[in-house]
Amino acid sequence: MNLRHQASRRGFLRLTGLAASVLALAPRLAFAAWNKAAFETKALADAYKALGVESPIASGDIQINASDIAENGAVVPVEAISKIPNTTQISFLVEKNPTTLTAQFDLGPDMLPEISTRLKMAQTSNVIALVKADGKFYTATKEIKVTLGGCGG
Repeated sequence: MNLRHQASRRGFLRLTGLAASVLALAPRLAFAAWNKAAFETKALADAYKALGVESPIASGDIQINASDIAENGAVVPVEAISKIPNTTQISFLVEKNPTTLTAQFDLGPDMLPEISTRLKMAQTSNVIALVKADGKFYTATKEIKVTLGGCGG
């Protein structure tokens, strides 16, 4: 191997190592905007405050699809569909959970405002879909009865 080849190989390895380091940090950078305070709230009013929600508007343009009864609170499938134009965020809150805010999704302009996920529920509770559109907040609520323990047991 000549010196020129070794030098270019070292440069390539350095560049590859740098790229790998940047990619390893990328997930951490993606979570930089995570609202830790909101996810640690214990009450609905505190969650709204941490999210910057003053007076959410109940809306029939938000649909929550979920079973009325969850046989296992550890895995409760839910879906929220927003028909409100310019929806940029959909969050799920569970009123009686140890932590109220359970999931939050930011939506890009080309994304359908339809989110499916699985929540963990401690007990029978209202599940609230909180939708942000044009800087305003809208809600829909559905009570889900839990027959087997989730968060608490």
